Amino acid sequence: MEQRKHTLKEWIIAVRPWSFPASAMPVIVTLGYLLWKSGDAHPPFTIHWGYGIWALVNIILFHAAGNTWSDYFDFKKSVDAEDTYGVRTLTGKMFTPEEIRRLSAILLAVAAAGGATLLALTGLPLLWIGIGGLACTLLYPAMKYMALGDLVIFIAYAILPTLGTSYAATGSVMWDSLWLAPPVGLITVAILHANNARDTATDRRAQIRTFAMSVGQLASRAIYYAEILIPFAWIAVCCAAGVFPLWSLLVMAALFPAAAGIRTMGRSKKEGMSAIRSLDEATARLQMVFSLLFTISFILASFI
Repeated sequence: MEQRKHTLKEWIIAVRPWSFPASAMPVIVTLGYLLWKSGDAHPPFTIHWGYGIWALVNIILFHAAGNTWSDYFDFKKSVDAEDTYGVRTLTGKMFTPEEIRRLSAILLAVAAAGGATLLALTGLPLLWIGIGGLACTLLYPAMKYMALGDLVIFIAYAILPTLGTSYAATGSVMWDSLWLAPPVGLITVAILHANNARDTATDRRAQIRTFAMSVGQLASRAIYYAEILIPFAWIAVCCAAGVFPLWSLLVMAALFPAAAGIRTMGRSKKEGMSAIRSLDEATARLQMVFSLLFTISFILASFI
């Protein structure tokens, strides 16, 4: 059967760009942090902004590859079906499974080539960080089915990006950049957790086990609340301890969209999972707002 031609809009939908704040924001926040740290660092260090931007583009490519890779396996294993929420590129027959698999392979190849080139320009430590990211991308579907997806996402979109960006941009692994990982990473994990909490019934039907399914609905709501609120408390404590500048309290403005997400999750107790059908996308928007405010705080602290 002849495959139909797809529009650019359809290809964009296939990679789920609304989720990209999860991968882009850790890199952007880390670059802002490095700018602030470079002002009074001893010994001083310079920031290679070109390599930093390269790392940003590359992690988004890996993320796009991971999204399509996960969609392919979810469809093949009947995790995603016509009655499931979320992306419908396969369940709605917008694309064939082979098209999505091929797209994932192309994106992964481009990302791997970009990472290898950046490795050649920087140094060996980036190899181990890159291998970790590649492993997370490829193994994520299997890990998600064993209730380990949340852990993989925290590693892939919190720990590895902060370390990798600091190395690519400065030439050395800055371990103190890991202070950024919990606040940014927990909101990212909340994106996945909202998705999995919503899909508990259909995931059970497909005979897989996610973390949200393992802990139950009551605990899932509490965990989502914690993943959203702990980042604000973390930054407040770090500001008080001098780890972050006082300007970082700007992130408190993101408490308004965070409260909206918490209210939405709370409605699922009475209204069921349909109440949180779009909570993963709303949480991704919260991630973008929170992380942009966090980045702006470092920029302000650098120049004021």
